[in-house]
Amino acid sequence: MQDYLKTIRNIGIAAHIDAGKTTTTERILYYSGRTHRMGEVDEGTTATDFDEEEQERGITIYSAAVTCPWRGHSINIIDTPGHVDFTAEVERSLRVLDGAVVILDAKEGVEAQSETVWRQADKYNVPRICFINKMDKLGADFEMSFRSMARRMAAHPVAIQIPIGAESSFSGMIDLMIMRAVYYDTAELGSTFRQEQVPAELREQAERWRHSMIERIVETDEALMEKYVLEEPISEAELRAALRAATVANRLQPVLCGSALKYIGVQRLLDAVVDYLPCPLDLPPVIGTTSTQDKTPLERRTDPNEPFAGLVFKVVAEKPLDLFFVRVYSGTLRAGSRVFNSTRRTKENVSRMSRMFAKRRENLDEARAGEIVAVVGLKAARTGDTICDMRQHVVLPHIDFAPTVVDMAIEPRSAADRERLQEALQALARQDPTFCSRVNPETGQTVISGMGELHLEVLTNRLKRVMGVTVNVGKPRVSYRETVAARAEAEGRFARQMGGQNHYAAVTLAVEAHRVTDDDESVVFESHLGDDVIRKEFIEAVREGVMGAATSGVLLGYQMMKIKVTLLGAREHETDSSALAFENASRIAFEEAVRRAEPRLMEPIMKMEVAIPESYFGAVNGDLSSRRAIITHTELRGRQRILHVLAPLGELFGYASALRSLTQGRGSSAIEFAHYDVVPPTAAEALVKGTAWS
Repeated sequence: MQDYLKTIRNIGIAAHIDAGKTTTTERILYYSGRTHRMGEVDEGTTATDFDEEEQERGITIYSAAVTCPWRGHSINIIDTPGHVDFTAEVERSLRVLDGAVVILDAKEGVEAQSETVWRQADKYNVPRICFINKMDKLGADFEMSFRSMARRMAAHPVAIQIPIGAESSFSGMIDLMIMRAVYYDTAELGSTFRQEQVPAELREQAERWRHSMIERIVETDEALMEKYVLEEPISEAELRAALRAATVANRLQPVLCGSALKYIGVQRLLDAVVDYLPCPLDLPPVIGTTSTQDKTPLERRTDPNEPFAGLVFKVVAEKPLDLFFVRVYSGTLRAGSRVFNSTRRTKENVSRMSRMFAKRRENLDEARAGEIVAVVGLKAARTGDTICDMRQHVVLPHIDFAPTVVDMAIEPRSAADRERLQEALQALARQDPTFCSRVNPETGQTVISGMGELHLEVLTNRLKRVMGVTVNVGKPRVSYRETVAARAEAEGRFARQMGGQNHYAAVTLAVEAHRVTDDDESVVFESHLGDDVIRKEFIEAVREGVMGAATSGVLLGYQMMKIKVTLLGAREHETDSSALAFENASRIAFEEAVRRAEPRLMEPIMKMEVAIPESYFGAVNGDLSSRRAIITHTELRGRQRILHVLAPLGELFGYASALRSLTQGRGSSAIEFAHYDVVPPTAAEALVKGTAWS
């Protein structure tokens, strides 16, 4: 069994949009014998971009899982999106993967989404190898791309290949481990290659890169360092073993190069996946807790004989039954078995299991520790839930997602579609943890929220095309948040007769700003009352009332964040008090306390990277200033000036078109969420008065 686990590689392929992830995946599937024809992104024929929307747009929207063999190993690959609007697909994939291949565009080097992917991989401590793709592209620069990794991502790159030529003269690479030149036969679609002596004109350069590679590797291994200092020979096998150990420990990231489009370097990339990325046994045991309330640490090892524990990391809403992707961390999961959802404290059934190949399924009877499978039969499970053995419960670490930043009003075109729309929105929310919908209590409108304009456009298209619900949509607008700037207290009383029964409760709450970290968005609730003041279930009712009221603030009805609510006092009646009364009293107290605590609007601040020719800097800088943007720093990348900018999302709608106009079509931009910040007083006043709504 241990030998079987050693042959598994669970990897993700991630990068900035248009770096070549899907094309690389297509080549991998072809060379491994999993497909017999290479699909092309431009033709909409790739295996992993099988959704109609993906094929039309030529981009990856949904992460897709495929499995392929290589050198006696089974490689489970998840191809992830590169567009920032779909970063949740990358987040949940990296959470369950053992390793990742990060692809860079040889002309652009590290780009905005490259940094985001790298940070996500750092967050989950995922070992990585890097593939500098598109070496045949005009402006390709291997050294610039390599240097940008350390400069912009705080990476620890070590080149194990260097290219032979660049742009139109790119013809192969030099393998620094064996010091041989490798050339691929493009007429044979790269299926055959030959090894030759390193060209004389590149010998000195190759020796310099190899010397650097050896130095970087031996620094991570004491035994090899001793050999190196004593000038004793170090074998290729010793270097590979040390590099694998350093990669698994995240001390180094091997860097390869090639051109997936021109069929160069993909087989060597597969070799590197097998040689350097970890198998499930290489990673430490996953640490969970005994329950969502009890945080006692509990360890689960990658062993089929341990109690079963798995994490649901993706839900695909389908009819008649949803499909759940599960990473098995320990034990064995069998089709037809019963499991416990320890996150939601419910029992679940696993009726069928499959191994996925994009949209095709291969039925399985069981899945062992270290495997990734698709399951049918679960009911209550959502992304991030733990399913485990019925008798030995564990809760694995949850998956955190960025907050939504864009809202859009939506309504069915006919009364007959109204009920179907609510069902469809619920299905989308099950599938996408960065999507949510709510009804505006003042206008009665249904408002959907997501990660960006493209995200919401894709989802509304899915409503029409896949779910058969025709809708009218409003203009996208910013998803603001609300907070407070001061501390205030208020009492709320609820005394009413309902259904022939009296209901009474009185609650005193304090509301204040609460910022544990910059990323903390929670509403924290604390009670200072003992059990002798009011019953325990009434304290829970107060908490429910506060959390419900916090979903819509007092300025514009947006969700509140970064606040702490403290229960200071409460009174109950011997016979007339109820949970309903305390919930309503707490809502009244909360809303009044927020009004007294100097409520503030908060807006999403976006991190933007703008690439322009130097001659347009003045015009672009002036336009950015008018949008309340701050240029944090600039750098030169080839012939372009790269501006690193922080700007409020509300000022960036339509920016891509404006930038093209300012630069005669020669400028480009990439954007991602950074954080929420307080709206300046003048802009906030305009928003509250309604003059800034589009």
